[in-house]
Amino acid sequence: MDWQDFAHRMASMARDLLREKSHDAMLQRIVSSTVEIVEGCDSAGILVRDGDKVETLASTDSLAAESDRLQERLGEGPCFDIAVAREEGCAHVFRIGNLTELQRRWPRYAPAARELGVGSMMTFLLFADAEEFGALNMYARRPGAFTEDSETSGLVLASHAAVALSGARTATQLHSALTTRHVIGEAMGILMGRYHLDEDRAFAVLRDLSQKRNVKLRTIAQQVCESGGIED
Repeated sequence: MDWQDFAHRMASMARDLLREKSHDAMLQRIVSSTVEIVEGCDSAGILVRDGDKVETLASTDSLAAESDRLQERLGEGPCFDIAVAREEGCAHVFRIGNLTELQRRWPRYAPAARELGVGSMMTFLLFADAEEFGALNMYARRPGAFTEDSETSGLVLASHAAVALSGARTATQLHSALTTRHVIGEAMGILMGRYHLDEDRAFAVLRDLSQKRNVKLRTIAQQVCESGGIED
């Protein structure tokens, strides 16, 4: 591994990421750079898992996306176990040297991955909270493609992906929070005008309905906005 060349490539990627105009483009740039920078890598993808659901955020080709869907359908695979490994104090990476050999940990995923054309792979944990987590996956078509140097360079690159993904999640959460605040404020205004309530009482009505119906406060507020009042 030429680490000087690697450093130059990472610096170039970092500059490119700053120029990207969207988080989606940033994540796509990361997976493209993964194939260019990490030795042995033929395909790469970034996924998030929420419970049993898996979503591919970016991928270089269909191989990564198909592997994501495969793990979701089977309910097993490196991406499902990487968060558990973190909780157990293990490394934040799985390196599977040869998927053509028996893999007792993933008895259904491994042979199916071989059918997709995967010979070896690496999975890096990007973040984990509650039931949701994200991972950067690297695939090679031949067994034994990834070395210790590949793992080291992948770990550095994964740290950039983690920062980008964190930014995307933060921006999404902020937008959602602002939208929720606007909807609740609009619903309170409707209740205050229609039922002659003060601000505190209008919010209390929304809160009580949310608890009574066991639905989110934002949903109740949206219903009030759409109906112009309280139904039933």
